Amino acid sequence: MASSHLSWLIIRDHHAYLMKQKNIRKPFSTEPGNLTNLSSYRYSGLVHNKTITITPAEKKGINFVYKRAKMANKPAKAPVKVTLKQGPRRTLKKISNTIKASKYRSDLRQAALRRASAILRSQRPKKPRKGKAGAAPAAAAAAATTAAAPKKAE
Repeated sequence: MASSHLSWLIIRDHHAYLMKQKNIRKPFSTEPGNLTNLSSYRYSGLVHNKTITITPAEKKGINFVYKRAKMANKPAKAPVKVTLKQGPRRTLKKISNTIKASKYRSDLRQAALRRASAILRSQRPKKPRKGKAGAAPAAAAAAATTAAAPKKAE
């Protein structure tokens, strides 16, 4: 197996997950294992033996997937998938502790926490707005009919 640096030099300008556009200096990458979706050696999920993937779970929570470096030659057995459904604070703490305790790519810890936090934030139910969207048009229509009635009587 080639080193990750050599692999990156070979695939960095062209691979199936690369999204290039004319006005963007740094192209995006949609590869699995890339936490920031930037095409760079540091975040690449294709070339490293140890990667972290964070995706939304089916209903609520997140899927935390990491590759075991010892299983690099057995790609089907390499990923370990853990679904975290507890509250947001506990989920983020578990991710942080897992990365710290196993000394597993500590440079990706902040990116992993940011991605997990964004996913958990998107799963929160939206608070209804008080009286702005639904109540205002109905109240305005009611006020218009009551105000129009006395004018017709005069």
